[in-house]
Parts: sequence; C-alpha cells; structure tokens
Amino acid sequence: MRVRALVIRICRQFLHDKRTLALMFAAPLLILTLVSLVFNGSTVHPKIGLVDVPTAMTQRLSQENVDLSTYSSATSALDALKKQTIDAYIDVHNGTPHVMLEGSDPTKNKTILLDIQKVAQSTTGLENRQIQPDVAYLYGSANMSTFDNFGPVLIGFFAFFFVFLIAGISFLKERTTGTLERLVATPIKRFEIVLGYVVGFGIFTTIQAVLIAWFSVDVLGMMMAGGLINLLLTTFLLSMTALTFGVFLSSFANSEFQMIQFIPIVIVPQVFFSGLFNIDTMAPWLRWLSKIMPLHYGADAMRNVMIRGKGFTDIAVDLAVLLGLSIVFMILNVVTLRKYRKV
Repeated sequence: MRVRALVIRICRQFLHDKRTLALMFAAPLLILTLVSLVFNGSTVHPKIGLVDVPTAMTQRLSQENVDLSTYSSATSALDALKKQTIDAYIDVHNGTPHVMLEGSDPTKNKTILLDIQKVAQSTTGLENRQIQPDVAYLYGSANMSTFDNFGPVLIGFFAFFFVFLIAGISFLKERTTGTLERLVATPIKRFEIVLGYVVGFGIFTTIQAVLIAWFSVDVLGMMMAGGLINLLLTTFLLSMTALTFGVFLSSFANSEFQMIQFIPIVIVPQVFFSGLFNIDTMAPWLRWLSKIMPLHYGADAMRNVMIRGKGFTDIAVDLAVLLGLSIVFMILNVVTLRKYRKV
C-alpha cells in the first residue's frame, strides 16, 4: 500500500507539472526532428568559379557534385571569393590549374582539391601521373585544422551557454528567495533594477570574455588572423545577449529545474544553426531559422575575425544584431517586472 501511495503521489506531481511533461515528451521529438532535418539535408555542392578553363575540363567538372560559375577575369573571381559567393576558383595557365581556395573550411578544401585533381587527370589522359594543381589560400592554409574551423563556434557556444544558465538561475533565485519583492518595494525603478543587474553581471561577463579569448588563442593555439579586440567585443556582446535572454526567460520559470528545462528548447537548436553544421545543405525554410539565433551572429563574427582576419567594419552587422537583441531583451525584462510592481 505504501508503494502504491508513493506511485500515486509521483504521478500526481508529474500531472500537475505540465512543463516537465512537455519536456519529457515534446523536447526529444523536437530535437530529433531538428537532427533529422539537419543531417538529411542535401549533399554539399562546392561552388567553384572558372576563369579561362578549357571546355573539356569544364564539361568534366560539371559531372562532379559542384556548382560552376564562369568569370571573365581572376579579379572578378577573387571578389566573389571574398564575398563567399564561391568556395574556390580555377584559373588555368600553360595547362596547369591554379586554384584559389576560400580556405576557412578544411573539409570543403579537401573535397574541392580532390575533385579538381581527379578532373585534371581525366582531361589530360595522364591517369598514372599525379598532377599537383598550384594551390593558394585566401584565408587559412593547408595546415589549418578542423579545430581551427570549429573553434570560434565553440567559443561562442560555451560563452553563451554558461552565461545564459548562470544569469537565469541567479535572477530566478532573486525571486524565489524574496529578494526581488523586497527590492521592488523600494523607490527604485524597474529599468534601474534591470540595468543594475546587467551592469553588475556584465563585469564578470567581461572577465569571462577576456579569459576565453586568451585561453583559446594563447594556450590552445587557435588560429587568430584578426584583431584580438574584435574577438573580445564579439564575445562580450554575445555574452550580454545570453545574459539578458537568460534573465528574461527566468521570469517564466518557478525553480532551477524549470530553468534548466529551457536548455533543450532554447540552447540545443542554436547549435544546429551556429555554423558547426553546413547551413547550405539545409532546406531554405530551415535556414531562415538561423536569422533569429543569436549564436549564429556571434559565431559568424568570430569566424570572420579569427579565420578570415576581418576588421570591425566587416563584422559590424553581426555586432549590431547582438547589441539590438540585448536591448530588446532588456526592454522585455523591464516589462516583465511589471507584474511585481507597477511603477
């Protein structure tokens, strides 16, 4: 009977906690669906530009899994490469293919070089001779590792994840311990509460940004082609977005357990659109989701700084989006505080 009573009590607890039930049954289905959509997307088709490439080689390349574009000069092809419209371009001189790779993705580099070498051999009829194309890299090098490619994304993910979790739980404790109620009983304004919390927590967020950047570059030896200050600024703004987002979502949680329940709903989907997986292989409607993911902008800016060596103006749009999201979440935090006190 005691066991039966215990079972009934547990069942009642679950039935009264609709959010936990939704997490148990809906969250795994959501994540599995996202995984299926991400990994069952179309095959990667490298985009290759052609400059003065013989017709025979063009026809042979068209039979590979590549998307071809023709350019009138190497300069126009280089401009397209810098804008990431193409992944590489081929310029043939004296029968030798000169290949310029965008270079930021080692996996894509190897695929393109393998295709080009295979095509060069078949078009010249020299199957037994190893033809070495003249290869150059716009960014990175042949020694660039996969970790150098994924590193900036991982920096953004860990900065975002830990700040989101700690900020959300910390602000939640302010509510559950009654500190927030006592605070709003004072003449302090709602926006002053939010601003004070953001600035106070922002001090440690800044320290975290400096620590992560230093450890990644100086200790782990991650590729760093751009300015360190731009990496710090990106990490800081991404952390501030995570801070304000975590505080906002904590308003909808009643315990630390419920705060953690947001992870598979809010954090995990961002991983799929952060750049760890090729977004180009996803369905067009699924790519659109990346536009509302803060981690997408942070990882894109970090890759541009660390791998491509780009400056502030090149990442200004990503930084502006992160700053805008932080401001929007701060406003929403002020609005949600209205239920505790009308000022």
